[in-house]
Order: sequence, then C-alpha cells, then structure tokens
Amino acid sequence: MTVPAVLDVPTEAPMTPAAERILDAAGTLFYTHGIRAVGVDSIAEAAGTTKKTIYDRFGSKDGLIVAYLHRRSLRWRSLVLDFIRPLPVGRAQALAVFDATDEWMASWVRGCGFINAYAELGGTDHPGVEIIVEEKAWVRDLFAHTCTAAGYPEPHFLAGQLTLLHEGSIVARTAGAQDDASRVAKLTAQVLLDAPVGEPS
Repeated sequence: MTVPAVLDVPTEAPMTPAAERILDAAGTLFYTHGIRAVGVDSIAEAAGTTKKTIYDRFGSKDGLIVAYLHRRSLRWRSLVLDFIRPLPVGRAQALAVFDATDEWMASWVRGCGFINAYAELGGTDHPGVEIIVEEKAWVRDLFAHTCTAAGYPEPHFLAGQLTLLHEGSIVARTAGAQDDASRVAKLTAQVLLDAPVGEPS
C-alpha cells in the first residue's frame, strides 16, 4: 500500500560536524534574537568557526536561514508523525496534531519559529518564505488526509476549519495570550469533528 506523501517520514541530510555546529548556533540565535538581528559574525563566534567556513558551507546568510527553517520543518513534521502514526487513521489522528503541537510549543519559549520568521521575511522574495508557506500547507493537507480517511462528507472544508483552529492556537500561544491554547483548540476540534458544519451554499 502506497503511503500518502503527507505521511512521509522526513529525514535530515547528513552534514559535516562543522556545518552542524554552524546550523545549531544559527538556529539558537535566529530563534532567540530574530533573523534580521543576528549577523554572520555572531554566528561564527557562537559556532567557534569563521565567516569563511559559514559561506563555504551555506553560501550566504540567506542560505543559512533557509537551512534553519528547513531543518525546523523536518523536525516538526517528524514529531507530528510520531504522534499520529500509532493511532487509528482518521479522527484520532486529526486530534493528535493538537497534542503534538502542545508538546512542540512547550519547548519553545518564544512561540512558533515559523510565525516569528514570517514576521520578518513575509512580503519579500526571500526563499525562506516558501518553506514557511509549505509548512502551513502541509498541516492543512494532513488534516485533509485524516478527515478524508475518517469518511467526513466535506473533508477539505473541515480540514480548513481545523487548520484555522490549529494556526490560531499557535498565534495565541506565540503572543503569550493563552498558554492553554492548544488544549482549548483540541476541545473545539472535537466539537467540530463530532458535528461537522458543511460549507455554506
């Protein structure tokens, strides 16, 4: 049986130890201080390397930003898939996305790294924007897959509703407005899944 693309388990490409140190340092600095605020000099110092090595490995600061967002995306998807894989296909998996989000967000005190990055890169032609947009589309596609598998009559419309709940909870938590946003969003998702509202005609 072919596994849907949305359920593909992501893997990280192998990197040299120097590249790993650079990406680890850059990821911490980008997330903590902001992408625009962090210079290559600071990354080189934190990684114990030189600017030349950074440029040799990643080409530019923009290349490093893309690598940071890409790795973050892979690790986020891997966590979500770890949560949903043991569960029955369908409703239970859709709800587990909110549990995965709750665990993920608990590890990141400044909220969602993708939202923070989009606040800085959105509206530009930076290649990192595409990764962020693809990440959000993946979540919607995952909900669409689970809703279709569960047999809901309008799975894509329901997936859109769940996606808005999910993304809204992330924004609320990132802004510090509601620490239990993921839990509340999951409870609301249960109501939607138990009595789905169809698309208005």
